[in-house]
Amino acid sequence: MALASAVVLVAGGTQAAADDGLVTVVDGLDGPRGVATGPAGRVVFAEADGSISELTTKGRHAGSVADLGAVPATFIAPAVAMHGRGNTFALTAAGAPGSGAATLYKSNPGQGVRAVADIAAYQEIDPDPYDVEDHPEESNPFGVAALPDGSALVADAAGNDLLRVFPDGEIVTVARNKPRVVETPEGLPDEFEGEPLPPAGTPIPSEGVATSVTVGPDGYYYVGELRGFPGTPGTSQIWRIAPDSVDAVCDPDAPDTGACQRHADGFTSIVDLDFGPDGSLYVVELVAEGWFPWELGLVPPIGALHRVSPDGGTTVELAAGELILPGGVAVDHKGTVYVTGPVFGPGELARVQ
Repeated sequence: MALASAVVLVAGGTQAAADDGLVTVVDGLDGPRGVATGPAGRVVFAEADGSISELTTKGRHAGSVADLGAVPATFIAPAVAMHGRGNTFALTAAGAPGSGAATLYKSNPGQGVRAVADIAAYQEIDPDPYDVEDHPEESNPFGVAALPDGSALVADAAGNDLLRVFPDGEIVTVARNKPRVVETPEGLPDEFEGEPLPPAGTPIPSEGVATSVTVGPDGYYYVGELRGFPGTPGTSQIWRIAPDSVDAVCDPDAPDTGACQRHADGFTSIVDLDFGPDGSLYVVELVAEGWFPWELGLVPPIGALHRVSPDGGTTVELAAGELILPGGVAVDHKGTVYVTGPVFGPGELARVQ
């Protein structure tokens, strides 16, 4: 790696584009994804080989990058979250059993990296009751957030749920995302991998695919969805879940009831969330025109970063057109916004100018 020289959509809301861009902070990275900010100007980020690094942005060591260790590599870089001073959670995505995949790790100063909980093993005994793809016991942990008590929230993109992992490794299910009926988007081919695709406009139950989680200034848990097949643009939701919930249900047919309620709608292929110090919510979209059309080679791999105002009334796109397969977003206490990507191939840690 090299250090660069420059150190909801809520119904009824308005959208705009900000006049800004990206400034490279660290380049030469391999598939960077997870990113988190912490005290004393620390920025932690993860790469596809499982390595975790820390950038110092202030003081006499500003610009230095330190190695925090590594977790097992999977098909994509781990997610990361910071807790207190020097403590970092790292979450590996899906992979082969026994490989260290689908596991939550924690790095402590002077103690190295240790496994906290096997997420895949938990999902095997806690299958998704709303699964529509005949794989209710699958696990693909994708997003992580730290809580003040030392526990961690884990968004599982295959389990379609939000878990809470306590320091002793105990796991509880906080909430489950129910499928949403969406319409097949326009412009898809007649078949995919030898199987016919439904015509445009066909209603299909589509899984929630919980990819991301952050804790809001109100203490509630916010979970973003990618949206399962057919990945219809504009159908990714953000859910707001009451603290300490257990087995809450996030239901798109009853989005305003219970411990899990819809906070925002109308996004596409969400992969990360974070709050800024002013209460604005930052939302990362992997591919602005939809992950499935991109996999088919129909649209470019251009993602998006949106800032939703604290009242939910205005959504602004930042660095429009500059993000290629972005993976993560983190906002420090001063409001500096960091992003990572592309998640596949050579990438960088950048900040929004």
